[in-house]
Amino acid sequence: MRILFLSQLLPLPLDAGPKIRAYYVLRYLADAGHAVTLLCFVRPGDRAEDVKTLGRYCTAVETVPLVRSRWKDARDGVASLVSSTPFLIRRDRAPAMDCRRQELGRRHAFDAVHADQLWMAPYAHAGTEAGLTVLDQHNAVFKVPARLAEHQANPVLRSLLRREAAKLATFERQVLATFNRVVWVTAEDRDAFGPQGTRGGAPDPIIPIAVDPQARPRMHREHPFRVTFLGGLHWPPNAEGVRWFTDEIWPAVARAVPGAVFTVIGKAPLGRAHRSDATSRVEVTGYVSDVDRYIAETAAFVVPLKTGAGMRVKILDAWCWGLPVISTTLGSEGSGGEDGEHLLLADTPTHFAEQLIRVLQDPGLARRLSDNGRAMVEQKYDWREVYRAWDEIYH
Repeated sequence: MRILFLSQLLPLPLDAGPKIRAYYVLRYLADAGHAVTLLCFVRPGDRAEDVKTLGRYCTAVETVPLVRSRWKDARDGVASLVSSTPFLIRRDRAPAMDCRRQELGRRHAFDAVHADQLWMAPYAHAGTEAGLTVLDQHNAVFKVPARLAEHQANPVLRSLLRREAAKLATFERQVLATFNRVVWVTAEDRDAFGPQGTRGGAPDPIIPIAVDPQARPRMHREHPFRVTFLGGLHWPPNAEGVRWFTDEIWPAVARAVPGAVFTVIGKAPLGRAHRSDATSRVEVTGYVSDVDRYIAETAAFVVPLKTGAGMRVKILDAWCWGLPVISTTLGSEGSGGEDGEHLLLADTPTHFAEQLIRVLQDPGLARRLSDNGRAMVEQKYDWREVYRAWDEIYH
């Protein structure tokens, strides 16, 4: 089939969950013999060599610049307050993308249009109609501001978050009805929409995020001392989780395990709990292109998320590296990991600290979680096997 693949992100490098999802789905479709044209936004920091690499798998790669600014965000935020369009959707609407989509529709007769994430859904119908429209819903987006509102003390911000969540829920329901096929990453997110998570009376399919265990070998660690979090702090659920862990969990762990260092790897805006602190043994690295050195020094991997939606690729990465994982129940959503077997779960500061201290002080427990996690990702999350399910969508 001739597929137009719409992505909000350039799917390389593989340094974020949405990129990993888009890249391996695109790779699978191309390897399955489909002629894939990629149309995506690019940001100022994206690299020409990554566009070239994607060209190995795609019939063509078309890009449209996306530039964000505080002024534009403020303008779109105000406009969203007096309209029914959610801010997260309005912020990334670009006339240039509409034009490029329409141009491609005129030049090529696509058999299918594949919209990766909710943000690209409006562009799926912006040009010549294809026989098949597919939406890959990485998560139920409305759940993110809804859950953030639950933990927001500021009443004004809490109200704004709830308003955004309500708009997103309405927008998502409307969008779901416009696609022939909708694919979800987790059953929890699909079921949040009830009957609208179905096509023709049958539940929409679940195809989890998958990775390449062969490309991320298990790391050998001789004297690990780091407790590592991996994820950009520009994403509010990550920032909230790191702040909670730093303030309420890490002090007890630091007292119990002298020499341990809490390391936060990822894009980090300035702010409280976003800076390194030698006295409390917290290290914030910022964005790191090659994390191998830090992973080789990591004794435990933490996912202290209290909000968010979808599936956390960071857990799959940790399992690939053979790292013991301690997570909140919400953080482990969609992973299929069993508490005590593949990871340890904890939802209160005291319990989380206790579980982490157990792993840091019990080499046998750490080894068992490491072995089971690696086996889990090899058996259930290899993209070459998992993404065979896309054949049913594009049969």
